[in-house]
Amino acid sequence: MKQTPIDFQSAKRVIEGYGLPDFGKATIREVVAISSQLEEETGTEFIHMEMGVPGLPAAQVGVDAEIQALQKGIASIYPNINGIPEVKQEASRFIKAFINIDVAPEGCVPVTGSMQGTYASFLTSTQCTAGKDTILFIDPGFPVQKQQIAVIGSKYESFDVYEYRGEKLRGKLEGLLAKGNIAALVYSNPNNPAWFCLTDEELKIIGELANQYDTIVIEDLAYFAMDFRKELGTPFQPPYQPSVANYTDHYILQISGSKAFSYAGQRIGVTAISNKLYHRAYEGLTQRYGGGTFGTVYIHRVLYALSSGTSHSAQYALAAMFKAAADGSFHFLSIVKEYGRRAEKLKKIFTKYGFTIVYDQDLDEPIADGFYFTIAYPGMKGGELMEELIYYGISAISLSTTGSNQEGLRACTSFIKDHQYALLEERLALFAENRMK
Repeated sequence: MKQTPIDFQSAKRVIEGYGLPDFGKATIREVVAISSQLEEETGTEFIHMEMGVPGLPAAQVGVDAEIQALQKGIASIYPNINGIPEVKQEASRFIKAFINIDVAPEGCVPVTGSMQGTYASFLTSTQCTAGKDTILFIDPGFPVQKQQIAVIGSKYESFDVYEYRGEKLRGKLEGLLAKGNIAALVYSNPNNPAWFCLTDEELKIIGELANQYDTIVIEDLAYFAMDFRKELGTPFQPPYQPSVANYTDHYILQISGSKAFSYAGQRIGVTAISNKLYHRAYEGLTQRYGGGTFGTVYIHRVLYALSSGTSHSAQYALAAMFKAAADGSFHFLSIVKEYGRRAEKLKKIFTKYGFTIVYDQDLDEPIADGFYFTIAYPGMKGGELMEELIYYGISAISLSTTGSNQEGLRACTSFIKDHQYALLEERLALFAENRMK
């Protein structure tokens, strides 16, 4: 047996202990549990690239605002289900500052992270119109969103956009929407896991077809403005974060505090419902709830049933971060550009030892360096590579779990420490050497 940093038999025993029929389909949390258990049992440091968890300190402006709010005693008070006025006003202003879109404060609703935002969006969207009971995923995407669909008991369809960039997207998308069963479609931009960025041309196609087929668009902006090839961080000045909101009136934006502001621990974000969608009444919602518009049902029926509101103090934190960013005193993008610097270094090491970048082009330009990147190794399936790297103390997730049709892995840059570049190089050199034997 080839010598590897993690004992082969130990790794096999731990992996088999999870009873996974196909290790390549392991969830993010299962990969974390396996790598953490092996790290503890063997005493060998893992290079963790599986979890999309921020690896930078939380924004101090948010921490200070939350502490101040707690000291004033708001922890004993239920927050209004609509959200505190401050976060609604500042979210609306933030969207104007960095997307150049007008969303009224009433449609800016605090949620316990974008995951709750998408969950509630899926629930509400699939209840609007009889026969429109399916969510369409423009993949690859965040695996847990499909898990949400399974929990809800709804249906979904999906396609890998890898072969359908640019104008090719129109025919593929129209073929799916024309069936008439799609209630809403969802995608992330920048993309998790591939880190490509849909262009204005592609967003216009999505918006036009959504209008034609009366489909709601859920735009997941978890990695807000983190296309580091462009200078998107100056408030109220172009270039702005590209958005489908420029091309349709029926959209929902998911804006997370977790990545751009590194405020993941407090589970705070905003769902921004377009003005027209917020005030639209749907027959399905009227039949189910006795009345209401999309926005009021989303807040007072769905969100209320899910959590009865969002952390009171965290709303003050998010309001302060939105305000400081729009004021120009908190340059959040200059901080998170660290992820891009890490990705550039990591890609060089992987490609040096024979790996390839799966999603390497963003139409006619190289993919951006950012929070994620994708890797493959010649002759190896994604699941096979994922398991093999475990023996070298490197953990990542298979692209197959993200809806991608490509063979390879998603790697996250957030947990990489400075000393681990040399460690990664050492382990990949051994990996390449063993592959030659």
